[in-house]
Amino acid sequence: MRWVLFLMFLAQPAFGDTVVASTTIRGQQLIGPEDVVLVEGDTPGALWAVDQAIGMEARVNLYPGRPVRRGDVHPPAIIERNEVITLRFDSGGLLIVTEGRALDRAAEGEAFRALNLSSRNTVTAVASAPGLAIVGQMP
Repeated sequence: MRWVLFLMFLAQPAFGDTVVASTTIRGQQLIGPEDVVLVEGDTPGALWAVDQAIGMEARVNLYPGRPVRRGDVHPPAIIERNEVITLRFDSGGLLIVTEGRALDRAAEGEAFRALNLSSRNTVTAVASAPGLAIVGQMP
């Protein structure tokens, strides 16, 4: 009987905190400390620490009082759509560097499509620094 009572106390739901927007945050806007607050209550799928949201970029519009979910934020983009960038291909002893145009936005380490301006071919590249993308295998 004691075990049953002990197990009943263990089965109680755990309550946590939820990160909510304190102001309207537009899509593609960087999230600062004044934009989010921590409120009591557990929302499935929502962030539970303010540090998880600060410095990230909003994917969609976030409205005051609504929970901030993991899918609502992502790392900030270092390459913008239509930006002229440097494409770099390095394989063995061969190094090719040319100009390209980003067809998508991308965060560091994220794959995106780019147009090689010399050949007019579309390639898949990985954002490695602002204005620089690696084509082919990552080193």
